[in-house]
Amino acid sequence: MEYSIRQLADLAGISTRTLRYYDEVNLLKPKHVTLSGYRMYSDQEVDKLQQILFYKALGVSINEIKLILSDPSYDELEALNNHYQKLLAKKSELELMIENIKLTIAAKKGEIQMTNQEKFEGLKQQLLDENERQYGKEIRQKYGDEIVEHSYKKFNHLDEKAFNEMKQLESELFDRLAMAMESGDPCGQQALEVAKMHQQWLSYTWPSYSKEAHAGLAMMYVADERFTAYYDQAVKQGAAKFLSEAIRCYTEQK
Repeated sequence: MEYSIRQLADLAGISTRTLRYYDEVNLLKPKHVTLSGYRMYSDQEVDKLQQILFYKALGVSINEIKLILSDPSYDELEALNNHYQKLLAKKSELELMIENIKLTIAAKKGEIQMTNQEKFEGLKQQLLDENERQYGKEIRQKYGDEIVEHSYKKFNHLDEKAFNEMKQLESELFDRLAMAMESGDPCGQQALEVAKMHQQWLSYTWPSYSKEAHAGLAMMYVADERFTAYYDQAVKQGAAKFLSEAIRCYTEQK
Protein backbone atom coordinates (compact mmCIF):
# COMPACT_ATOMS: atom_id res chain seq x y z
CA MET A 1 0.00 0.00 0.00
CA GLU A 2 1.16 3.52 -0.74
CA TYR A 3 0.45 6.73 1.13
CA SER A 4 0.62 10.33 0.03
CA ILE A 5 2.45 12.74 2.32
CA ARG A 6 -0.90 13.95 3.69
CA GLN A 7 -2.13 10.42 4.33
CA LEU A 8 1.08 9.42 6.12
CA ALA A 9 1.06 12.60 8.19
CA ASP A 10 -2.53 11.91 9.28
CA LEU A 11 -1.69 8.27 9.99
CA ALA A 12 1.28 9.18 12.20
CA GLY A 13 -0.29 12.24 13.81
CA ILE A 14 2.41 14.63 12.60
CA SER A 15 2.50 17.49 10.12
CA THR A 16 3.37 17.29 6.44
CA ARG A 17 5.99 19.95 7.19
CA THR A 18 7.73 17.44 9.50
CA LEU A 19 7.79 14.80 6.77
CA ARG A 20 9.19 17.32 4.29
CA TYR A 21 11.89 18.21 6.79
CA TYR A 22 12.75 14.51 7.28
CA ASP A 23 13.10 14.25 3.51
CA GLU A 24 15.32 17.35 3.30
CA VAL A 25 17.73 16.07 5.98
CA ASN A 26 17.77 12.56 4.45
CA LEU A 27 16.19 10.96 7.49
CA LEU A 28 13.10 9.61 5.74
CA LYS A 29 12.92 9.73 1.97
CA PRO A 30 9.69 8.88 0.10
CA LYS A 31 9.52 5.65 -1.84
CA HIS A 32 9.21 7.73 -5.00
CA VAL A 33 8.02 11.10 -6.23
CA THR A 34 5.30 11.24 -8.89
CA LEU A 35 5.62 13.19 -12.12
CA SER A 36 3.39 15.80 -10.51
CA GLY A 37 5.87 16.15 -7.65
CA TYR A 38 3.90 14.28 -4.95
CA ARG A 39 5.84 12.30 -2.37
CA MET A 40 4.61 8.71 -2.01
CA TYR A 41 5.46 6.35 0.86
CA SER A 42 5.30 2.55 1.14
CA ASP A 43 4.93 0.27 4.16
CA GLN A 44 8.71 0.26 4.48
CA GLU A 45 8.74 4.03 5.06
CA VAL A 46 5.82 3.66 7.48
CA ASP A 47 7.88 1.24 9.60
CA LYS A 48 10.91 3.53 9.48
CA LEU A 49 8.82 6.53 10.50
CA GLN A 50 7.53 4.56 13.47
CA GLN A 51 11.12 3.92 14.57
CA ILE A 52 11.99 7.60 14.14
CA LEU A 53 9.06 8.69 16.29
CA PHE A 54 9.95 6.12 18.95
CA TYR A 55 13.44 7.60 19.18
CA LYS A 56 12.02 11.15 19.22
CA ALA A 57 9.75 10.20 22.14
CA LEU A 58 12.85 9.07 24.04
CA GLY A 59 14.56 12.42 23.47
CA VAL A 60 17.06 11.29 20.82
CA SER A 61 18.19 14.06 18.45
CA ILE A 62 17.62 13.96 14.69
CA ASN A 63 21.36 13.61 13.99
CA GLU A 64 21.64 10.70 16.43
CA ILE A 65 18.61 8.99 14.87
CA LYS A 66 20.20 9.31 11.43
CA LEU A 67 23.37 7.65 12.68
CA ILE A 68 21.44 4.84 14.38
CA LEU A 69 19.22 4.03 11.41
CA SER A 70 22.07 4.24 8.88
CA ASP A 71 24.28 1.86 10.89
CA PRO A 72 24.77 -1.37 8.85
CA SER A 73 24.36 -3.39 12.06
CA TYR A 74 20.99 -1.79 12.86
CA ASP A 75 18.49 -4.46 13.90
CA GLU A 76 14.85 -3.34 13.87
CA LEU A 77 13.63 -6.07 16.23
CA GLU A 78 16.41 -5.36 18.72
CA ALA A 79 15.61 -1.64 18.47
CA LEU A 80 11.95 -2.32 19.23
CA ASN A 81 12.91 -4.37 22.28
CA ASN A 82 15.13 -1.51 23.45
CA HIS A 83 12.30 0.98 22.92
CA TYR A 84 10.01 -1.27 24.93
CA GLN A 85 12.39 -1.56 27.87
CA LYS A 86 13.13 2.17 27.95
CA LEU A 87 9.45 3.07 27.82
CA LEU A 88 8.73 0.62 30.64
CA ALA A 89 11.42 2.34 32.71
CA LYS A 90 9.94 5.72 31.85
CA LYS A 91 6.48 4.46 32.81
CA SER A 92 7.76 3.26 36.19
CA GLU A 93 9.45 6.61 36.77
CA LEU A 94 6.25 8.51 35.96
CA GLU A 95 4.13 6.21 38.11
CA LEU A 96 6.49 6.78 41.05
CA MET A 97 6.35 10.55 40.58
CA ILE A 98 2.54 10.47 40.28
CA GLU A 99 2.23 8.43 43.46
CA ASN A 100 4.64 10.76 45.26
CA ILE A 101 2.64 13.83 44.23
CA LYS A 102 -0.64 12.14 45.20
CA LEU A 103 0.72 11.37 48.67
CA THR A 104 2.07 14.91 49.00
CA ILE A 105 -1.36 16.36 48.18
CA ALA A 106 -2.95 14.06 50.76
CA ALA A 107 -0.35 15.11 53.32
CA LYS A 108 -0.99 18.80 52.63
CA LYS A 109 -4.70 18.18 53.24
CA GLY A 110 -3.88 16.57 56.56
CA GLU A 111 -5.19 13.17 55.46
CA ILE A 112 -1.86 11.35 55.94
CA GLN A 113 1.63 11.98 57.25
CA MET A 114 4.72 11.71 55.04
CA THR A 115 8.21 11.13 56.32
CA ASN A 116 10.99 13.33 54.95
CA GLN A 117 12.42 10.20 53.30
CA GLU A 118 9.16 9.60 51.41
CA LYS A 119 9.03 13.19 50.16
CA PHE A 120 12.17 12.68 48.08
CA GLU A 121 11.68 9.11 46.85
CA GLY A 122 10.22 10.10 43.48
CA LEU A 123 12.77 12.85 42.85
CA LYS A 124 15.74 10.66 43.72
CA GLN A 125 14.49 7.80 41.58
CA GLN A 126 14.07 10.20 38.67
CA LEU A 127 17.71 11.27 39.02
CA LEU A 128 18.85 7.64 39.17
CA ASP A 129 16.83 6.68 36.10
CA GLU A 130 18.22 9.61 34.15
CA ASN A 131 21.77 8.71 35.19
CA GLU A 132 21.22 5.11 34.14
CA ARG A 133 19.88 6.16 30.73
CA GLN A 134 22.79 8.49 30.04
CA TYR A 135 25.76 6.76 31.63
CA GLY A 136 24.62 3.33 32.83
CA LYS A 137 26.34 1.28 30.15
CA GLU A 138 29.73 2.98 30.58
CA ILE A 139 29.85 3.00 34.38
CA ARG A 140 28.69 -0.62 34.58
CA GLN A 141 31.42 -1.70 32.17
CA LYS A 142 34.02 0.21 34.16
CA TYR A 143 32.98 -0.59 37.73
CA GLY A 144 30.66 -3.60 37.45
CA ASP A 145 26.96 -4.07 38.19
CA GLU A 146 27.45 -4.77 41.90
CA ILE A 147 29.18 -1.47 42.65
CA VAL A 148 26.73 0.53 40.53
CA GLU A 149 23.68 -1.06 42.18
CA HIS A 150 25.23 -0.49 45.61
CA SER A 151 25.81 3.15 44.70
CA TYR A 152 22.22 3.57 43.51
CA LYS A 153 20.91 1.96 46.70
CA LYS A 154 23.04 4.25 48.87
CA PHE A 155 21.80 7.31 47.00
CA ASN A 156 18.17 6.18 47.23
CA HIS A 157 18.46 5.87 51.00
CA LEU A 158 19.84 9.37 51.57
CA ASP A 159 17.66 11.25 54.02
CA GLU A 160 16.58 14.84 53.36
CA LYS A 161 19.53 16.32 55.26
CA ALA A 162 22.14 14.23 53.42
CA PHE A 163 20.46 14.82 50.05
CA ASN A 164 20.49 18.59 50.53
CA GLU A 165 24.08 18.49 51.78
CA MET A 166 25.13 16.60 48.65
CA LYS A 167 23.41 19.13 46.35
CA GLN A 168 24.95 22.04 48.29
CA LEU A 169 28.39 20.47 48.07
CA GLU A 170 27.97 20.02 44.32
CA SER A 171 27.13 23.72 43.95
CA GLU A 172 30.17 24.69 46.03
CA LEU A 173 32.32 22.30 44.02
CA PHE A 174 31.37 24.04 40.78
CA ASP A 175 32.11 27.48 42.27
CA ARG A 176 35.48 26.40 43.64
CA LEU A 177 36.35 24.68 40.36
CA ALA A 178 35.70 27.89 38.43
CA MET A 179 37.97 29.83 40.82
CA ALA A 180 40.70 27.19 40.67
CA MET A 181 40.67 27.34 36.88
CA GLU A 182 41.68 31.01 37.09
CA SER A 183 45.03 29.90 38.53
CA GLY A 184 45.70 27.76 35.48
CA ASP A 185 47.41 25.14 37.65
CA PRO A 186 45.50 21.82 38.03
CA CYS A 187 48.11 20.65 40.56
CA GLY A 188 48.02 23.83 42.65
CA GLN A 189 46.57 24.05 46.14
CA GLN A 190 43.23 25.42 44.99
CA ALA A 191 42.81 22.62 42.46
CA LEU A 192 43.81 19.94 44.99
CA GLU A 193 41.18 21.27 47.40
CA VAL A 194 38.60 20.99 44.60
CA ALA A 195 39.65 17.38 43.98
CA LYS A 196 39.29 16.64 47.71
CA MET A 197 35.84 18.21 47.66
CA HIS A 198 35.01 16.02 44.68
CA GLN A 199 36.01 12.98 46.75
CA GLN A 200 33.68 14.13 49.54
CA TRP A 201 30.87 14.59 47.02
CA LEU A 202 31.40 11.04 45.72
CA SER A 203 31.21 9.63 49.25
CA TYR A 204 27.47 10.31 49.32
CA THR A 205 26.91 7.58 46.74
CA TRP A 206 30.07 5.49 46.32
CA PRO A 207 30.13 2.34 48.47
CA SER A 208 33.84 2.91 49.22
CA TYR A 209 36.59 5.22 48.04
CA SER A 210 39.80 4.28 46.27
CA LYS A 211 42.22 6.58 44.52
CA GLU A 212 42.32 4.17 41.54
CA ALA A 213 38.56 4.40 41.03
CA HIS A 214 38.67 8.17 41.50
CA ALA A 215 41.41 8.52 38.89
CA GLY A 216 39.49 6.24 36.54
CA LEU A 217 36.40 8.40 36.86
CA ALA A 218 38.48 11.47 36.07
CA MET A 219 39.64 9.85 32.85
CA MET A 220 36.02 9.25 31.85
CA TYR A 221 35.33 12.97 32.26
CA VAL A 222 37.54 13.72 29.25
CA ALA A 223 37.19 10.46 27.33
CA ASP A 224 33.39 10.67 27.07
CA GLU A 225 31.94 13.85 25.57
CA ARG A 226 28.76 13.54 27.68
CA PHE A 227 30.74 13.80 30.92
CA THR A 228 32.78 16.62 29.44
CA ALA A 229 29.63 18.50 28.43
CA TYR A 230 28.16 18.11 31.93
CA TYR A 231 31.03 19.93 33.64
CA ASP A 232 31.75 22.36 30.82
CA GLN A 233 28.12 23.50 30.79
CA ALA A 234 27.76 23.61 34.58
CA VAL A 235 31.01 25.55 35.14
CA LYS A 236 32.69 26.77 31.95
CA GLN A 237 34.55 25.48 28.91
CA GLY A 238 37.51 23.33 29.89
CA ALA A 239 36.17 22.51 33.35
CA ALA A 240 36.08 18.75 32.79
CA LYS A 241 39.68 18.64 31.59
CA PHE A 242 40.89 20.83 34.45
CA LEU A 243 39.00 18.75 37.04
CA SER A 244 40.35 15.55 35.53
CA GLU A 245 43.93 16.84 35.83
CA ALA A 246 43.30 18.05 39.38
CA ILE A 247 41.99 14.63 40.41
CA ARG A 248 45.00 12.98 38.80
CA CYS A 249 47.37 15.18 40.82
CA TYR A 250 45.32 14.62 43.96
CA THR A 251 45.26 10.82 43.69
CA GLU A 252 48.96 10.65 42.83
CA GLN A 253 49.94 12.49 45.99
CA LYS A 254 47.72 10.44 48.31
